[in-house]
Amino acid sequence: MVKVENLKKKFVTYKNKKEKEEFYANNGISFEATNGEIVGILGPNGAGKTTLLRMIAGILEPTEGNVFFDELNYQQNEIEIKQKIAYLSGNTKLYDTLSTYELLKMCSDIYNVPKEKAEERIKELATILNLEHFLYNKIANLSTGQTQRVNIARCLVHNPQYYILDEATTGLDIISSQIILDFMKQEKKKGKTILYSTHYMEEAENICDKVIMINKGTVIQAGTPEEIKKQTGTTCLRDAFFSMIGGVTDEE
Repeated sequence: MVKVENLKKKFVTYKNKKEKEEFYANNGISFEATNGEIVGILGPNGAGKTTLLRMIAGILEPTEGNVFFDELNYQQNEIEIKQKIAYLSGNTKLYDTLSTYELLKMCSDIYNVPKEKAEERIKELATILNLEHFLYNKIANLSTGQTQRVNIARCLVHNPQYYILDEATTGLDIISSQIILDFMKQEKKKGKTILYSTHYMEEAENICDKVIMINKGTVIQAGTPEEIKKQTGTTCLRDAFFSMIGGVTDEE
């Protein structure tokens, strides 16, 4: 289980050399994600989704608040927890001179996966994520969708318990997107905990057990897709979101 308690992240920007401005990218976010559950972190670009996931994954230090993994505090158990996490960032660059296999083997070595288990895991991921026909191709020669599937696979060679996926399907074609969504469903059945950020409301509605809607750094609604639609009197999460923020504005 992942438990997020009152997470806040403050940033400072400068309008000029003398005048600075403070703002909260996340301001008091709390929620829980249990084992065998896909939790969607939903919101528009700039809502604070990436900052939130980076704090949960230990990439950013919170200004305030705590993150617990199975009741272990992240700051006090960092190494143990990181060994159980798969973190996918939306802007991760891969070594494009390596083949898919070489990259996955390198990541296996980083996580100290024994050689025989590493070979089994790479074959398993190649089947699940449909990597087989380009497993030995250089990453530089892959399509966007193929590269993203490799990117996900390199996070998973150590068979993690917690998945933190930031915009995993953004910009992908319908086939690559579906392969990734199907993979998340399969991992959920294995009892994995999956946090998944997206601005694709329809996609989240179809895959998530629970969603956390955030806007301007704060939670505006949380619950199952059905609960949120019922509470807002709408038929889809997109309409529910707009009903909560008062419609579309230039500011949004």
